[in-house]
This record gives sequence, C-alpha cells and structure tokens, in this order.
Amino acid sequence: MAEGVFVAYYRVSTKGQGRSGLGLDAQKDAVRTYLNGEQGSLAAAFTEVESGKRDDDRPQLAKALQTCRVYGAKLVIAKLDRLSRDAHFLLGLEKAKVDFVCTDMPHANRLTVGIMAMVADEERRAISDRTKAALAAAKRRGVALGGDRGAKLSRAARKAGRDAQVARANDRAADLAHIICDLQSTGIVSLSGIARALTERRVPTPRGSTDWSAVQVARTLARL
Repeated sequence: MAEGVFVAYYRVSTKGQGRSGLGLDAQKDAVRTYLNGEQGSLAAAFTEVESGKRDDDRPQLAKALQTCRVYGAKLVIAKLDRLSRDAHFLLGLEKAKVDFVCTDMPHANRLTVGIMAMVADEERRAISDRTKAALAAAKRRGVALGGDRGAKLSRAARKAGRDAQVARANDRAADLAHIICDLQSTGIVSLSGIARALTERRVPTPRGSTDWSAVQVARTLARL
C-alpha cells in the first residue's frame, strides 16, 4: 500500500504510440492501482514520447525529477523495463537524489540505488587514496604542508559552506522554473498571482511551508 506524495513518469517509445495511447493507458492503470486511492497522492504526471535512439534526451524525465524535488515526492514508474536498460536514467537518478519505485517491482529501487551507492563509495575511496599519495609525494619533494594551513582550510570550509547554500538555492529555483513558466503561460504573471497559485497547488516553499509570498516568488525569479 503506497503512502505519501508521488510524481508519475510514463514513457512510450514511438510517436505513434504517443498519439494512440498504446501502452500508456496500461501504465496509468498500474500507477493508479499502486497508489491505492488516497493512500498515495499524485502531485503530477509526465509522459515521454521518444524513439529510444538517444538516452540523454529526456526533457519530461528532467521535469519529473525537478517536480519530485519540489514536492519532496517519490518518482513512480509503471514497469521497470521502461527504465532498467537506461544507464543515463539510473546515473541521473543517483545524482538527482530522487527516490523511485516501480509498481511491478516495488523494492527494485533499493537494489539499484544500493549498487550505485557502492560504486560511488568505491570511487570516493580511490580519490582519497590518490590524494594521500599525492600529498606524500609532495612532502618527499620538500613542499611545505604546514604553516597556517589550518586557518586557510577553515576559511575555505566556510566559503565552501556559503557556496553550497547558494548552489542549493539556485538548484531549487531551477526545479521550480517549469512550474512558474506554466503559470505564466496561463496568464498568471504578477508576483502575488504566482504566489497564490503556488500556495493553491501546495508547492513547498524553500523553508518547507506551502504558504508563498510575493517576496519569495521574486527571490526565486531573481535566481533564474
């Protein structure tokens, strides 16, 4: 029984299927059954119509992942075979930090993300080993590694923290961009109007509330 907020991602492999709905209705039925009424609420749904020739051209998937981050939702997919052979998707999902579930194999995401995490952890260890080896080699060459290095690292750490905070805010604004553009395309262009629409859609603010103000909208737009 599914609980929480979900964003659905449907995928059909040809334009013909996209126009006819072949395969799409079955995917939607599977998602509806999985969500089981009110136990799992659907915040949004995106349908990708692609030929399969390019794995890196998935604009609707990008929007779906952005929307997941906006709502703090989980991506729900009807069938694992829609994405299981897509390395770009799996790598992108790990980087996007978005959890997902397949209705025909609900625990597959744990295995997939777990494997990806192990690979990433191994790479981090390799980088650490290379860094240590490089420092040791520099020390053997007589390069001074002491002095006020601690103070420099502290200043660098503070700057890195500020940069990370700005980056998170910019990423959040980028995730909201397509939602705000959709509102603007319907004629909602004022800051207060956009704020009301985001509040009505229960889109979380950067601080986790769902009550948007015109000032918050202005700050978000300024980052785009």
